Amino acid sequence: MKRIQVLTGSSALGLVACAGVLAVMSGHENLATATTPPPPPDTVQLTGIIRDFIEYSKPGGHPDFEKTPNLGFGIYSGNIGTALGADGKPVFTGAGWLTKTQWTDNASPTHRPICYTLFNPNSPYYDHAGVKGGNSKGGVTSADTFNQWYKDVPGLNMSMPLTITLVKQDDGSYVFDDKLDPLYAGKGGFFPIDGMLFGNSGGLPDHNFHFTYEIHTTFTYHAGANQTFKFIGDDDVFVFINGQLVVDLGGVHAAQNQFVELNRLGLTDGSIYPLDFFYAERHRTQSNCRIQTNLLLNSNAVPAVTAAFD
Repeated sequence: MKRIQVLTGSSALGLVACAGVLAVMSGHENLATATTPPPPPDTVQLTGIIRDFIEYSKPGGHPDFEKTPNLGFGIYSGNIGTALGADGKPVFTGAGWLTKTQWTDNASPTHRPICYTLFNPNSPYYDHAGVKGGNSKGGVTSADTFNQWYKDVPGLNMSMPLTITLVKQDDGSYVFDDKLDPLYAGKGGFFPIDGMLFGNSGGLPDHNFHFTYEIHTTFTYHAGANQTFKFIGDDDVFVFINGQLVVDLGGVHAAQNQFVELNRLGLTDGSIYPLDFFYAERHRTQSNCRIQTNLLLNSNAVPAVTAAFD
């Protein structure tokens, strides 16, 4: 005779409840899977605009390129306003100075150079003040000539898009380094437009030495991630985060560096912020560019350039 098992009310309710728990657990597992962020990419590509110029001593030349600053080669800080202009470009003030010694943080064992705008002598930073030299525009003729650096100007510059690739390192940071990048390692420096636009500058070494480069990108700030940005290179470099100046390596000089610790900047955890990078190569005989950051910079769209100069 076939035995039929009859469930009591409590047993039936128990099975229903168990099934509900399983369903909820299953839903949580699917939700967790759906919201788990993908692993960080191995590379990040950033596209900016590079503009070529002719040195001041040649016909059609720009007065700021191949120009020696009146106080000699070196870092000239403070010639750029501490906030971006309404057009999203640096604002030239001409109120700068020759930097004899950079401002530094209190990192051990070597104090890292920082922008003077980040200087904080109080706890927990205990930064060290730099030393100012004489006032100087750092080899820039005027605000009008500087305003031509990062704009297409008919007859004065030529422009094109340029993409650089930042490669993920074992420590999780991303690096672009002309000494390591396969496109530049054999060139002896950051020479992205050799033989293009106005062509090489002539002499030895024969490269195209006179150009500017700008990149506009974004990132998400994470307060507990110890996010940093570091640049090493020459000549002028200006970096803005959230529209504020955080790297100021103006002037004509050999490779120099500055370091940014983003926790200094008063940003809001989880918010997205812009990072704007401006570079200028103005003088022979070196061109160096190294970017290192653990920010996951967003790959940006190819910017528009004036058609006449493509």
